[in-house]
Amino acid sequence: MTRKHHHRTSLWTLSLLFLRLGTTAFGGPAAHIALMQDEVVRRRRWMTEEEFLDLLGATNLIPGPNSTELAIHIGHRQAGWPGLLVAGSSFILPAVFIVTAFAWAYVRFGSLPQVTGVLYGVKPVIIVIVLQALWSLGRTAIKTKWLALIAVTGLALTLAGVHELLVLFAAGVIVAVGRLIARQTKRDHNSLIAIAALFLQANPAAAASFGLWPLFLFFLKVGSVLYGSGYVLLVFIRSDLVERWHWLTETQLLDAIAVGQMTPGPVFTTATFIGYVLGGARGALVATLGIFLPAFLFVAASGPLVPRIRRSPIAGAFLDGVNVAALALMAVVTYQLGRAALIDVTTIIIALVSAVLLFRFRINSAWLIAGAALLGWLLFTK
Repeated sequence: MTRKHHHRTSLWTLSLLFLRLGTTAFGGPAAHIALMQDEVVRRRRWMTEEEFLDLLGATNLIPGPNSTELAIHIGHRQAGWPGLLVAGSSFILPAVFIVTAFAWAYVRFGSLPQVTGVLYGVKPVIIVIVLQALWSLGRTAIKTKWLALIAVTGLALTLAGVHELLVLFAAGVIVAVGRLIARQTKRDHNSLIAIAALFLQANPAAAASFGLWPLFLFFLKVGSVLYGSGYVLLVFIRSDLVERWHWLTETQLLDAIAVGQMTPGPVFTTATFIGYVLGGARGALVATLGIFLPAFLFVAASGPLVPRIRRSPIAGAFLDGVNVAALALMAVVTYQLGRAALIDVTTIIIALVSAVLLFRFRINSAWLIAGAALLGWLLFTK
């Protein structure tokens, strides 16, 4: 069967589509991906469902923000290298400008009761949203007892203070090696637990003084190694910027997460907010470039290899391990952030009601955040 001729899309059309999505796409990566599928498959018929799934699968094999990388893949497929840059930038920039405006207001007016009230109401909802994502991702990622054991081990090692990068990398390597051994010998791979002990040795990071270059390198590292979900970003930020380097407080981290959830577009623009809080407009620019640059590079490098990569059982096994370890890291951070967000009876009630609405009735998270923000504002303006 001959392949259907592929019609290229103009850069202007790509730009308009992804600028609109970047301005209006609330709800996190899953919602973004659904909106893109509706636009490029159902409405515009730029590609088939199978072709769209190929691109989506490719984003799961490389680190970085999945929905942003999917936008970059679509741009590259529709308009080549210029399309790669236009689609990705158009999807990211609206959120960057909106988050920067929020960051300016936060730095300028953050101590006002009205702003404090909004964040007071939103933070418990953020914890529930992360828990819901953790539950949903866990049901997909933990497919076997072996992967469940890897997740529990990752949880224990993270609580013990092992560096999160080692946990992620070692989990991927162990599961990939286990897959190789299972294919060759058909033996149980429980003995591979010993490999984990070799890889997962504590590796505490030295304290670092703040500067734009260290800020850029930190977010470049995060954008280069982060698998699983945008929510895993919280793990890296808390581990380095809060715990190790003390550039941020726990409260500032929660506020950054809240703003990232309250605004459309990629969750990774949380980095833009943090960059502005730490270093003003230049800090926002540096952090944004650092965290999104790897996505463009990885898509450019992996795009032509997508068919072969997706068929590799070893690459799939590595990602299975990385994903369950990422869930373990998310669970630890959610617990730690929950202690800072659930500070009284009111915040606990907000969290419980949000959990019922989100888990039972599947209310859109954007509405929950808006409602909690309004409630918090009303409580603090009495």
